[in-house]
Amino acid sequence: MSGEDPTLEPRSSHSPDLRADSVYIMSERIDLAVKVALATGRPLLLRGEPGSGKSSLAPYIAHDRGWRYYEHVVTSRTAGKDLLWTYDHVRRLSDAQVRGAGAAAAAAAAAAEPAVELRDEDYVTPGPLWWAFDPRSAAGDGTGLRRVDPFEDLNERRSPDGSVVLIDEIDKADPDMPNSLLVPLGSEWFLVQETGQVIRRQPTAADAEGGYLVIITTNEERELPQAFLRRCVVLALEAPDAPRLVRIAEAHFRLAYGAFTPDDQSLTEELAAALLTTRAQARDKGMRPPNTAEFLDALHACKQLAIDTRDPRWEQLKELTLLKSQQPEA
Repeated sequence: MSGEDPTLEPRSSHSPDLRADSVYIMSERIDLAVKVALATGRPLLLRGEPGSGKSSLAPYIAHDRGWRYYEHVVTSRTAGKDLLWTYDHVRRLSDAQVRGAGAAAAAAAAAAEPAVELRDEDYVTPGPLWWAFDPRSAAGDGTGLRRVDPFEDLNERRSPDGSVVLIDEIDKADPDMPNSLLVPLGSEWFLVQETGQVIRRQPTAADAEGGYLVIITTNEERELPQAFLRRCVVLALEAPDAPRLVRIAEAHFRLAYGAFTPDDQSLTEELAAALLTTRAQARDKGMRPPNTAEFLDALHACKQLAIDTRDPRWEQLKELTLLKSQQPEA
């Protein structure tokens, strides 16, 4: 297949606003970038403006290969350790205080049972890289714990051997955060400081294909450290042009409606042209340009409501799905 632009997958004709996993219009360039990342064991860093398809590649690759999938959406508060594990110090302190008060009361009773010691393992939550490296230890195997895979409903149908991790919008984090991932990503192990547990990526049958893939996205709101960039395979994605938008729409329509009729083709071409015009107008006014997901929203609404770009309702629909009363960008 050709093109470079994935979109959100319509799981039903009335619910298009879901992230894609089985629909992605791959190009040879993207396919090669994925293969290079797997062959080298390097993260794949995807650059590009919102709507260029960065975040949708990871779930698609996981679906296509039948591998487990994990993700973490980065915020300004995200630390590198959050991708590995988190430790609930507040709950640990609270439990210790309650336990101490209870132990004092129990000591006054002749039949008091010995207090059970608090275990640091009970306050540890594995992050996405831990789940990717070693799902058995992440689930608590051998420690008496029963931790739940955060993507259990999805991953119970996937192979335990391979995994894909999406680290989304890493440019939103503190500048030091990307560099803090270099050692665990490069060495494929890390130490859980509170428990002393060493987590290593376990060899699997999928290692012949690379074993696991980390995909990192950036909107380039902040420059990433050079040391981090040197450790990545880097691919820039561009927003789709009109022909690629039509190919994206066709793939989604065939999934959602079972067909892509000549009328659908005509409507899609009209809407793709309108989207590109709207994008240009938005940029001229300092507004955020509408993305591919919003294009699909508008397209599904037009199909369901029998609206085309000549319909009197089109301008209102465009404002609802594409412009959304956008404010100028800062």
